[in-house]
Amino acid sequence: QVQLVESGGGLVQPGGSLRLSCVDSRSVGIIFRAFTMGWYRQAPGKQRELVATITSGGNTIYADSVKGRFTISRDNAEKTVYLQMSSLKAGDTGVYFCNREPGNVWGQGTQVTVSS
Repeated sequence: QVQLVESGGGLVQPGGSLRLSCVDSRSVGIIFRAFTMGWYRQAPGKQRELVATITSGGNTIYADSVKGRFTISRDNAEKTVYLQMSSLKAGDTGVYFCNREPGNVWGQGTQVTVSS
C-alpha cells in the first residue's frame, strides 16, 4: 500500500504556477508532525535531486535553483506537505517525489512538464 500520495502535477507554460500536494495516507497526525518532509525531482537522464525540505519545527531548505520561486509548507492536521511552484522554467521539468524522514519513505511521483 502506497503511503505517500502525490498529486498536482501537469503541463504548464513557462512562467506559470503549480501546487503539488503529498498526503501521508497511513500516519496519524501526531506522528506525522514529527517527520521531516521533502520534495525531490528527477529530470530525464539525471539523478534525483533535492528541491526543498521542511522539518517538524517548520525550518526549510531549498535548492539554489528554486529559491525565491518555490515554497514548501505543511498542514499537520491534514498530514499533507505542499510545494507551491511559481515562475516555472523548462528546467523544472521532471518527476517530483515526496519523501519522509526518518524511514526513507517515498511516494510514486507526479510528473511536472514546463513547456510552451
